[in-house]
Amino acid sequence: MINHNHNTFYYKPNQPLMTIQTMTEEHARELCEWRYAPPWDIYNWASWESMKKDGVELGDPVLRTTQYGAVVDERGSLFGYVQFFPLGHVTRLGLGLHPDRLGQGLGALLVRTIVEEALRRSPGNEVDLEVASWNTRAIRVYESVGFRIDETYDRPTSNGEVECHCMIYDPSLPCP
Repeated sequence: MINHNHNTFYYKPNQPLMTIQTMTEEHARELCEWRYAPPWDIYNWASWESMKKDGVELGDPVLRTTQYGAVVDERGSLFGYVQFFPLGHVTRLGLGLHPDRLGQGLGALLVRTIVEEALRRSPGNEVDLEVASWNTRAIRVYESVGFRIDETYDRPTSNGEVECHCMIYDPSLPCP
């Protein structure tokens, strides 16, 4: 697919085509069924029934359609997801890759696709994301796409405090 490298683009063969669509209720229901193995299980979503009943995150139809996107492959299968969370002049990304696609070298393609869409949606915004500091696999992917660690802090989660990095996208960084 398309790879960003020193402000040039080139075609990378044998990569699945990914597109970002408005997240439907069907996408959200499927996403709530994804299950990651420990320690990544902290990224599992609550049940669809709970989210729908409480009207939170994916269960809130306005939030789901304005902030969330379904990343689908060329067959229309749910490949990943993204949240474009507005924070003033920053677009904070939340994202995930389907558990069955982990470890296949597809993370950078997913992140590049999402960053391109974030920049298209809000061209003047900075793009950043948060990642648990122990998640070295994700950090390597983000760095390979052009993110750098800006700050580190503790963040409260449902599982207690987690040390997180805020990583900022910097298009001037060389991408391998």
